[in-house]
Amino acid sequence: MNVEAYLAERRAVIETALERALAPTDGVPRSLLEAMRYAVFSGGKRVRPILVLMACEAAGGTHERALPFACAVELIHTYSLVHDDLPAMDDDDLRRGRATVHVAFDEAHAILAGDALLTEAFALAAAGAATTGLEPTRALAVIAVIAHAAGAAGMVGGQVADLEAEGVRADIALVESIHRRKTAALIAAAVEVGALAGGAADAALRALRAYGHELGLAFQVADDLLDATASTAVTGKREGGDAAHGKATYPAVLGVDGACGVARALLARCLAALAPLGERAAPLRALATFIVERAAGR
Repeated sequence: MNVEAYLAERRAVIETALERALAPTDGVPRSLLEAMRYAVFSGGKRVRPILVLMACEAAGGTHERALPFACAVELIHTYSLVHDDLPAMDDDDLRRGRATVHVAFDEAHAILAGDALLTEAFALAAAGAATTGLEPTRALAVIAVIAHAAGAAGMVGGQVADLEAEGVRADIALVESIHRRKTAALIAAAVEVGALAGGAADAALRALRAYGHELGLAFQVADDLLDATASTAVTGKREGGDAAHGKATYPAVLGVDGACGVARALLARCLAALAPLGERAAPLRALATFIVERAAGR
């Protein structure tokens, strides 16, 4: 399977849907919409929304059924990046190879654009539940999964823990605790949301949940490795940004070789989790392998 070609094709589907979701609308201030669109259309890989589509198809559904939820997940991810980059948090001036939102606009617009992306995500999810004909209990489950992953026990709580760990001598338990929430929670939610939208039976839902849980952490380990070893041209961020901020990362605690070992172990667990799903899960297997080998195979 040509993973890069597959991702490019799915990315195009997501981009078209996001363009519709963020089209000019009466009542939305122009400057706010510009900041929102600047954040969203900045060349992201769209891994999370693509995972929603992949999981839906692995569960036996069509990607069209999952598209509104995929866009909702991407808007939440983007809002989190906008806020993470703020001077009060990570104080980053470069994201995806260009100025961060608070640099390109100002701090107030960055905060408000993030707020708007978060709330618009739930509007998209609610509308999608109605337009796709998803049964009410599954629709509510989708919204609950997204909210939990994005909230105080998930992504937001993980960001707080990450900030509090700066400059602290972290051990591997602390690093995993931070990243299970900050990064892995939303990735796991993307997989579960796709499974729910695709009508996954209990066994398939369990398998996809397990995959998402392991993939979310594998993704973070890979991201840490790229930050530690790759150039700005590859990552779109300042080289060595995590080290400069004193972040609790896998390479900082385990070294690059140790972090590579963790990434490969997580990949093995991802692949094992998908065994019950057979060939329908081939794209999910290929994506997990691509993510890990891109970083750990360097």
